[in-house]
Amino acid sequence: MESAIIESQHSSEAWLNPLGQPAASRLLAWEQQQADELLADVFGYHALQLGWPQLQTLRSNRMPHRWLAQAEFEPMLPTADGLPESDKPSGPHLCLDSRAWPWPADSLDLVVLPHALERSADPHACLREVARVLIPEGQVLITGLNPWSWWGWQQTRGQRLSKAPDPGAHMPSSLIAYRRLRDWLRLLGFEVQISRFGGWTPAPGSEAWMQRLHWLDAVGERWWPILGGVYLLVATKRVPGGRFVDARRWRTVRSPAGATVPVARTDTHMGPTSAPKDTVESR
Repeated sequence: MESAIIESQHSSEAWLNPLGQPAASRLLAWEQQQADELLADVFGYHALQLGWPQLQTLRSNRMPHRWLAQAEFEPMLPTADGLPESDKPSGPHLCLDSRAWPWPADSLDLVVLPHALERSADPHACLREVARVLIPEGQVLITGLNPWSWWGWQQTRGQRLSKAPDPGAHMPSSLIAYRRLRDWLRLLGFEVQISRFGGWTPAPGSEAWMQRLHWLDAVGERWWPILGGVYLLVATKRVPGGRFVDARRWRTVRSPAGATVPVARTDTHMGPTSAPKDTVESR
């Protein structure tokens, strides 16, 4: 994985505190690299990213309408009223509830959910909304922390050991397994096209130790890829449609009503015949 650190002018990554800054930076860098590669040639007109503004998944995409939405589980970003327009950070374009989206059915071409399902209060409802607003053959990109990994274990353990959150703090995440998410997508009519994993190095919280254990990424990618700390899915919405048959085919098919059907004769006795009785001759 790339070890570059992506800095941001404003931070709302409190939900990644259990991982530590070195692992969180590698997580952001890996997902940014994957999004730039996979979404550059996705065609359409309307694209949406829900949550995590530090990750700019749509920057390489060429759709004319691209939105960044802030969900209910994310804290409000600080305002920058005193800064000039050129120095103001690019914030979300709208705020919405992840369980009820304001778009009509079949209106979006691309939806990106960077760790949105695991932080939503109802991931099933959020995924159903994605299936509703996507057009047929529309695509969705989903990322999440793998609960069967070092990063997933540390994230869950850190949330359990942390104190009760404040009323305005972020909501705790509930990690979703990779295979379970595939089953959810299949039930909603999606076909998974791409699956990738990353992040096999443990998250000790120290940059020096992350550098020393960097060789585990190559070993994990080769021998146990499904145990990566983060997974990525790209799925396409499939809608079965009718099949048009040429009118000439209908003319060549003979109708069963025009075929001759044998008719039973009515002048013959169709009842059972009785066996002849035995006769005894008199002497």
